[in-house]
Amino acid sequence: MRWGHDFGSLAGVIIAVFCAVAFLGYAGAVAWASLQHARATRSFGDPSIIAPLVTYDASARRAVKAVLLVAAMLLAFVALARPQFGSGTRLIPATNLDVVVVLDYSKSMYARDIAPSRTARAKAEVARLIQDLPGARFGAVAFAGEPMSFPLTSDGAAIAQFFRQLDPNDMPVGGTATARALEAGRQIFARDPKSKDHVRVMVLVTDGEDLEGDPVSVAQNCAQEGTRIDVVQIGGRAPEQIPEVGSDGKISGMRRDEDGKAMTTQLSADGEAQLARVAQATGGTIVRAEHGSTGIDQVAKELQRMMREELSEKVETVYAEEYAWPLGAAVVLLIADMLIGEAPRRKRASGARAAQAGGGAR
Repeated sequence: MRWGHDFGSLAGVIIAVFCAVAFLGYAGAVAWASLQHARATRSFGDPSIIAPLVTYDASARRAVKAVLLVAAMLLAFVALARPQFGSGTRLIPATNLDVVVVLDYSKSMYARDIAPSRTARAKAEVARLIQDLPGARFGAVAFAGEPMSFPLTSDGAAIAQFFRQLDPNDMPVGGTATARALEAGRQIFARDPKSKDHVRVMVLVTDGEDLEGDPVSVAQNCAQEGTRIDVVQIGGRAPEQIPEVGSDGKISGMRRDEDGKAMTTQLSADGEAQLARVAQATGGTIVRAEHGSTGIDQVAKELQRMMREELSEKVETVYAEEYAWPLGAAVVLLIADMLIGEAPRRKRASGARAAQAGGGAR
């Protein structure tokens, strides 16, 4: 059994205090009235002399009526507390999960500190993430200077293929416009009518070099809409050379600037702090690549755990309201109190005695 009212809440405490005060007040009033009656009898004279003069002693009836009223009030308070009893179970359907993968396709993702390259490894691990989350819907954003997006779909293979067929050389504008990419992911959720009823997660995979715009501001907007952003940060502070990759996918040397110096990629302190704030603003996590791994697998494990434990089907006990029973009993006691008078009803004279009395009058 449980109670429908939460007596730990402020409203529940107020109700409990009111009921206790009312109950004790009424019980005290009944006891005080009984004492006053006894005192009035003593003030009139000797109780042993007064007792034979009283045609009927209503003390017993008054006591019964008082007990009935107190019991009715107690049952009414129990009904007000809304007692509930478990009467069965019901199945709560699984909550759907929508995931938008936002993957960095800037030229710096050609770096080979993660074999065979950052971009090739990221695409492979994103495909594995999609495979490991059956039942989830996926959307995609590939970005460099401008984002390219794919809407939410239950066909995870289509999302994996979308990422697989792209390379950093396919991006029309260079750079790392993270803010625009996150906004594109936010719009994917906004355009899907089902998404507002689902759990929404964005997975941002980037090396964080030369972040453009204000991704933290976009993340704050996502947080207000209930979207979480998990950040996978590839690369670190150590500089890594960037290969020159042709349209055929073959390396023709290292990328060089106008002065002929080899171009490198490395995460700045400001960029690292900014990525951490993006995750923090939405209650997400940030995973940093280490030991030759991108870290996407860690995000996949957390999403798997969430689908298995938090979003899976659940069986809960259904409680039935049973306040009608104590309330009905209280009504019965009140009716009984009304039917019991303080003195017994006088019996009418029999027909014979009435006739005799009439004859004598003649």
